[in-house]
Amino acid sequence: MIKVMKFGGTSVGSAEAIRRTAEIIIRDPGPKAVVVSAMSGVTNALIALPKEPEGKAGETLAWLREMHLTVARGEMTVELQREFEPLLEARMTGLRDALRSYHVSKDDERDVAYDALSSWGERLSSLTVAYVLRSLGCDAVAMTGEEAGIVATGTPGNGSADLFATGANLKARVLPLIEMGQVPIITGFYGIGPDGRPLTFGRGGSDYVGSVVANGLDADAVEIWTDVDGFMTADPRVVKDAKTLTEMDYNEAAELAYFGAKVLHPRTIEPARKKDLEVWVKNSFNPDGKGTRIFKIRRPGETMLRSVAMKKDLSIIKVYSGEIVYQPGLINKILDAVCSGGVTTYAVSTSLSTMAVLVPTDQVYDICERVKALKDDVEKVHVKEGVSLICAVGDGMLQTCGVSAKIFSAVSETGANVEMISEGASDVALNFVVGNERAVEVVKKLHDMYIGD
Repeated sequence: MIKVMKFGGTSVGSAEAIRRTAEIIIRDPGPKAVVVSAMSGVTNALIALPKEPEGKAGETLAWLREMHLTVARGEMTVELQREFEPLLEARMTGLRDALRSYHVSKDDERDVAYDALSSWGERLSSLTVAYVLRSLGCDAVAMTGEEAGIVATGTPGNGSADLFATGANLKARVLPLIEMGQVPIITGFYGIGPDGRPLTFGRGGSDYVGSVVANGLDADAVEIWTDVDGFMTADPRVVKDAKTLTEMDYNEAAELAYFGAKVLHPRTIEPARKKDLEVWVKNSFNPDGKGTRIFKIRRPGETMLRSVAMKKDLSIIKVYSGEIVYQPGLINKILDAVCSGGVTTYAVSTSLSTMAVLVPTDQVYDICERVKALKDDVEKVHVKEGVSLICAVGDGMLQTCGVSAKIFSAVSETGANVEMISEGASDVALNFVVGNERAVEVVKKLHDMYIGD
């Protein structure tokens, strides 16, 4: 019964954290594969690296090297440390080569080279975690995405795994190691594109890789080990008495992950759902905690809502055109302009002559420039900044008469004005937009009225 365990950046963020993670891996006696993120702060450093002057870039590379050597000195046996260091140097050489490739790449290849550069943190961490495990007596083997055979398609920073091809590779390259009693430590965050170069799955994409590996190995479960006890009824920084949810179904977890809860990458659910695999969210700093179990069918609870999430600092872009209702293809054209470059849209609403799209505020300017370029079709564009998306989740709650009325009645008591509503697209979530200044109050109100004790 194979299990896949994925550990995030904070779970491998220091020598102490890696030791704790290694102990969690070892205490589980069953056959398993492990997926790891880069150490905390490493991916951010790699993303910033191309913009740094040569001297500063050299300091960053030296810092990255020393970070992993510090773990080696503190957590590896002397013999394994001697074996580890030249392998680390080889990967640091590969990282330097990736940086040089970026600087000499042509403009039309710059995004691909940048994406490849950002993938190097996982190569360093997987090697480090494997050798710490070996020092503790575990027969671990470090594997890159290339070696494991994780196949990716799509655009830089927004890739998707080819589940069929990846599954075939994993069964041929990884499964035999597990069957021999070894523990593969696989890089998260990226796969290999059609051109043979790394293609990342976006920030937080190591969760997704964990699920992809579990799908490909026909595992029984994937555990996402992070720094929180699981999904909660609300952000505990906003609602002090928020509680951990012990179980959720796939839809609830996916909605919360996409619309605000930072516990799990939203794309993690789909590869697991395809094979009815359980997904567990657990805390590497509290390994004995129950965590949250995510699976196909959850037992219905008694509360109308299960959790309330919030995503702040968004903007509504309203596009006006009298032709929208008469030209069905115009909506597609506007959305293509909005989403170009991998922009995430959180809600879309249309009327007779208006289309409203909810997007991240930091991307508003570029979006508006692209939409305004459709001057033959678009009459004007209006932006309302400073809004937040509230996501109220509960399995089947929208199939219950009067739920929306109750929620909006509670919202009105806070004095918040609902700027936009997204209802009906999901059976488990009601999403609506309010001003930033009232968002926290709305979350607290809904939690107190419909979730809290």
